[in-house]
Amino acid sequence: MKKFKTLMALSIGATLLVGCGGAEENPNAPFLPSDDIDWIVTSSPGGGSDIYTRVITDIIKQKGLVEENFLINNQTDGGGEVGRLRVSQEKDDGHMLLTFNSGDLTPMVQNTSNRVENFKPIAIMAVDSQILLEGVNTEYETFQDALDAAANGTSIIIGGSKGDDIALYEELLEVSGLEKSQLTYMMFDATSEALTSLLGGHIDYCISKPAASMQYIESGDAEAAVAFKTQRFSSGILADVPILSEVTDLEDIESSVWRGIVAPGNMPDKAVAYWSDIMRQVSESEEWKTQYLDKNVLESFYLPADEAKAYMTEYQNDYLEQIGKAE
Repeated sequence: MKKFKTLMALSIGATLLVGCGGAEENPNAPFLPSDDIDWIVTSSPGGGSDIYTRVITDIIKQKGLVEENFLINNQTDGGGEVGRLRVSQEKDDGHMLLTFNSGDLTPMVQNTSNRVENFKPIAIMAVDSQILLEGVNTEYETFQDALDAAANGTSIIIGGSKGDDIALYEELLEVSGLEKSQLTYMMFDATSEALTSLLGGHIDYCISKPAASMQYIESGDAEAAVAFKTQRFSSGILADVPILSEVTDLEDIESSVWRGIVAPGNMPDKAVAYWSDIMRQVSESEEWKTQYLDKNVLESFYLPADEAKAYMTEYQNDYLEQIGKAE
């Protein structure tokens, strides 16, 4: 009897071990987060990327899509390149995400050897636009007056973040014929920092996304002077903001900003599929429309993992060719 009990105990123990280990080793087992999710944002709190990330995580929690907690980690060292490099090299089992926009991609591929291929794209969620803000201390009645002053030797300072803001500034130089010494750009780690400088009267104008600037427009601390689009915003508080050609002698310019999410390059495919589907559910929710798209004047633009990868890769290759670094 003692021998029978011993064999029975060994048999049950072996079954439990196989059962526990088998679920982990089964390649067909679905991925589910089992720990906190480390979500990296390579800009400062309060900026457009930070707001975007927090709205997504809030909706996920509101709708009960993910039980585990999200730890939002703002890493701005090296203009965000340290955080992006860290994520690209991280050994990850499905618990790390990175907010990744066109404005993150362009300086990354221009200044480093890091590429989209080092990440696993999860999704693209929306397309953003840019506006030019003036503060209560900005002394020019119109932006044309400021451009005229710059042409006549007065240094005009425009602040903004990295990536797309810089690209837009360079487009503005091209169409205006002004030099950098006349129309100077001051780069900040995040739009929120540039806005703080504008409110303090340290710069004349600020390139911003609506998400980061709406509260200041609504409070009257800043005014949208120009919409960098080929057509005005169709609705909302920015519908009356003129485009560049309506307030200056210049042609219209725009540099639309796509907002996405990527993961470390070795994230398992089933985890990528899981997170891509979570983002699909967020993008289809009424909360996403009202709490983010409508509120911050963005357009919905959801692409799942495979399509996001193709889109980001094409965008990267086009930009590398544009700057003479085609690979």
